[in-house]
Amino acid sequence: MILAIYIYGQPVLRKESEDITPDYPGLAELIPNMFETLTASDGVGLAAPQIGKNIRLAVIDLDVVSDELPEYKDFRRAFINPHIVEIDEESPVESMEEGCLSLPGIHEKVERHTRIRVQWLDEQFQPHDEWIDGFLARVMQHEFDHLDAKMFIDHLSPLRKQLIKSKLKALTLGRYKCSYRTKPVRR
Repeated sequence: MILAIYIYGQPVLRKESEDITPDYPGLAELIPNMFETLTASDGVGLAAPQIGKNIRLAVIDLDVVSDELPEYKDFRRAFINPHIVEIDEESPVESMEEGCLSLPGIHEKVERHTRIRVQWLDEQFQPHDEWIDGFLARVMQHEFDHLDAKMFIDHLSPLRKQLIKSKLKALTLGRYKCSYRTKPVRR
């Protein structure tokens, strides 16, 4: 089932998410629904707050970029209760344009470290603790920010934020166009 993506201005996007347990209601259906929603939206990652749930769950599908980054062929994973536990401060910081399904039409350059240590549970609730680098590290930081009530625009300079202020206001007023199902702010 394709779910509606919550648009900037929705309170759920600014609320910190909670860890879940294996008995979380509907989890077995939720993860495939999130992947289906992600595919229908042409995204690479989707966090639970973006579909209105403040739980620590994100899905990432990098197969769509595998023509340019072949190491991500067939990469499609769910991350339950993920936490970035360490950032390699010695790793380079790279600036790359990012967009977000919850911010349709807005793309800005964001600086992020290229290597992070992440702990999470897979769909069988098996624990993982790994150092991640490259493009996947960027996507994880973007998606896991959502779980901590942050968005990529929070990493912009005050000047860049000021320059996109009218675009953000338009989103909160429901003035945007996108090809996927959304849940705009109710006024």
